Amino acid sequence: MLLTDTHTHQYYEKDLDKRAAQMQRCFDNGVKRLFLPNVDLASIAMIDEMVKTYPENCFAMAGLHPCDVKDNYQEILAEIYQCIAGRAIYAIGEIGIDLYWDKTTLPIQKEAFKQQIEWAKQLDLPFVIHCREAFDEVFEILEEQRHEKMRGIFHCFTGDLVQAKRAIDLGFYLGIGGVITYKKAGLDLVLADVPIANVVLETDSPYLAPVPFRGKPNESSYLVHVAQKVADIYGMSIEEVAEITTENSKKIFGI
Repeated sequence: MLLTDTHTHQYYEKDLDKRAAQMQRCFDNGVKRLFLPNVDLASIAMIDEMVKTYPENCFAMAGLHPCDVKDNYQEILAEIYQCIAGRAIYAIGEIGIDLYWDKTTLPIQKEAFKQQIEWAKQLDLPFVIHCREAFDEVFEILEEQRHEKMRGIFHCFTGDLVQAKRAIDLGFYLGIGGVITYKKAGLDLVLADVPIANVVLETDSPYLAPVPFRGKPNESSYLVHVAQKVADIYGMSIEEVAEITTENSKKIFGI
């Protein structure tokens, strides 16, 4: 069984022994492909270290997280963009809009989002969207920036069925993580009406740990619990879910 975690910040674990143990648990659970979203300047080096240590398993993205879009965002974006050259980057991300923490930065979040979508277009890369309490704003920009090569993932998708279908129509896959295992989330009812051909799996480690680890630090090895829940929803084996969602990830990232 080969599982792909399309969104993990596993690199946040700085203790190398603990990180090695986490990675071994990944391999033991069949999680052998990990895609690492960038969030700011500091995370670039952390991601590069993971990729260097696990070149067959870890794959880098480049982008500025919407919560890190501050007044100096243009300067930060310029530095991140310069770091793309000479590195193997498989997506622009994570990028988008977050109105949960700070609504006052919406204008500059929008501009940063648009600029990074343009990177993806120029580089012919997918992009990974962070959308929190901002579906209307994100969809407005995607419609405005829409082009024939637009593609990527709605990371940590928690929307309704209408939003799911709209995301898919725009060329995006739904990133399904630990929230799918939460009884009151209702995401299982949405997913039941979405073809698995439009789904990829993720953990968003160290956040949003699935049941039975909810409330504890997440890690990529726990993806197996997400996969099992998805298998239950679709009436498939976990092996089938792993195969289909991994193939979906290959279509997105090209690897």
